[in-house]
Amino acid sequence: MGLASSRSRLLPLTEIDVRVAGLHKRYGDVTAVDGVDLEIGRGEFFTMLGPSGSGKTTTLRVIAGFERPDKGTVELGGKDVSELPPYARDVNTVFQDYALFPHMTVQENVEYGLRVKKVARGERRRRAEEALTLVRLEGYGGRKPAQLSGGQRQRVALARAIVNRPRALLLDEPLGALDLKLRQELQVELKRIQQELGITFVYVTHDQEEALTMSDRLAVFNDGRIEQIGAPAEVYERPASEFIAGFVGVSNVLERPDAGGVVRRFTVRPEKIRLLGDGEHLQQGVNVEEGRIRDVVYVGAITRYHVELDAGGELTVVSQNLESGSSEVLERQGSRARLCWRPEHVFVINKSE
Repeated sequence: MGLASSRSRLLPLTEIDVRVAGLHKRYGDVTAVDGVDLEIGRGEFFTMLGPSGSGKTTTLRVIAGFERPDKGTVELGGKDVSELPPYARDVNTVFQDYALFPHMTVQENVEYGLRVKKVARGERRRRAEEALTLVRLEGYGGRKPAQLSGGQRQRVALARAIVNRPRALLLDEPLGALDLKLRQELQVELKRIQQELGITFVYVTHDQEEALTMSDRLAVFNDGRIEQIGAPAEVYERPASEFIAGFVGVSNVLERPDAGGVVRRFTVRPEKIRLLGDGEHLQQGVNVEEGRIRDVVYVGAITRYHVELDAGGELTVVSQNLESGSSEVLERQGSRARLCWRPEHVFVINKSE
């Protein structure tokens, strides 16, 4: 069950599976996490998104118990687990490198955690088969990991993690080693599995598309801190800072004076901008800029236009190729252009500190 949320909303205590409060973590002179607070709802697909070195993976490792925080607490289901080792926490972690035992079969790999917990053999087999069915690997139990593709091995790692029925599943860039097409397929599969299980997923990635595709909510990390938490559409459409506007998708940032003469920085997404045709009439209230098309990038379904504006600055515009072919759009390079966008698609932003 996804939980719609805004940045300021606090979830009721009974609905929170994971809470991180006042988290700090340093490695020598490097501050990896600098005062992170998080509340993740029960059954939520929550993503920690950010560039390399932003603190997202360290935060996940602290939740898992692989790292001890310098300050702050971690709660699972309302219980403080900050001092507990990983094996004593009701979470499992899926890594990018699968971490499967090569000498064991798929079935044995999935059953391993249950065997450690001394679950009876019949129950182990039944639950492992259920997990393999859930990840669509029924019939693969007798194979060894070396006989599987990368995507199949990642599914086995996922089945091994969910077979223990943890309170929360932690996923550390699990699709990072896969090719683009397979990664996109598994994004859909992961969301399906999470919804069928109804357990909390805490997902770490640097890939904005993954975060926007799968998440109920996401937290954008930068320099050890969280700059914004919200639903994907909220973060994409209403970025709280210039960093988020540039990192989550592609955005245009311009400086223009408002009605009172005060210069404002604002962002408008490329797909919200229209290239106007010759003599096209405009609705009242739209923003209009003129300029010259510097570059045209044809990518099949869409074309990207990079337009140098007469008033200063540059805009990237995305236009669908509904009727135009590649030769037609490429001919527009160097030509004059008028651009427009609606006022509700403009958001004033603050510089990241």
